[in-house]
Amino acid sequence: MSVDVVLDGIVLGESVRWHGGRVWFADWVAGEVVEVVDGKPRVAARVEGLPFCFDWLPDGRMVSTNGPHQRLLAIAPDGEQTTHADLTGAVAPHAWNDIAVDPRGHVFANNIGYDFPGGEPAPGLIAVITPAGEVRRVAGDLLFPNGMAVSPDGGTLVVAESHGERLTAFDITTEGNLTDRRVWAELPGDAPDGLCFDAEGAIWYASVPGRHCRRVLEGGEIAQTVTFDRGAFDCVLSPDGVLHTVTADFSDPEAMFRGARTGRLTATKAG
Repeated sequence: MSVDVVLDGIVLGESVRWHGGRVWFADWVAGEVVEVVDGKPRVAARVEGLPFCFDWLPDGRMVSTNGPHQRLLAIAPDGEQTTHADLTGAVAPHAWNDIAVDPRGHVFANNIGYDFPGGEPAPGLIAVITPAGEVRRVAGDLLFPNGMAVSPDGGTLVVAESHGERLTAFDITTEGNLTDRRVWAELPGDAPDGLCFDAEGAIWYASVPGRHCRRVLEGGEIAQTVTFDRGAFDCVLSPDGVLHTVTADFSDPEAMFRGARTGRLTATKAG
């Protein structure tokens, strides 16, 4: 299976999205939201604070966490940022990580529950920010909640528990609550990170230590694996079935902050 390099020289790619007929990603260390236009990167916004992940509301507005600053930002097309929701002390004191938006405009944001990487590991949680601006905790006791995605029908949220070696699913209510918690897939020996649904309802997830992306069916059957020469952080499928993945050498994380640019955006025809 051919893995084609679309972009090289990224620092640390995350939060890969498909939107408006293009692939987007966040370069965390560089603090950039990047849109790929005709195979070339265009910086769409700059976000202060790591980690940060972004998505779009149903009305087309981009929203992003900005990590330790405890805000959910709204980002205009010209890059101007306003506070969409104040998360300061709302439900958790630590940095906010990944987000996913459902068709009703509920923004689900997760918090790993401790100061990574130096803190003592503790359970994390998911909060919802409603269209009316209410912020509330809707799930807890998650072992390093990481990548999240909403199912194509808008009824299910799946979160990767990187330290739990599993994908966990919830039903989404009309009010944005999460119910019927269940294990979507056990992934023994692996640490799932960013993920996405495909059109058949299976999930592709990325793994940094595994250096792969895997297509997994509900229940845990691995249907396909794409391997890389470096850690895989997140992935998204385009409508024509191309898997876009951000990878980087994570053997020395501190090197990224010293200017190392080992990150890549790759493309692989799935299926």
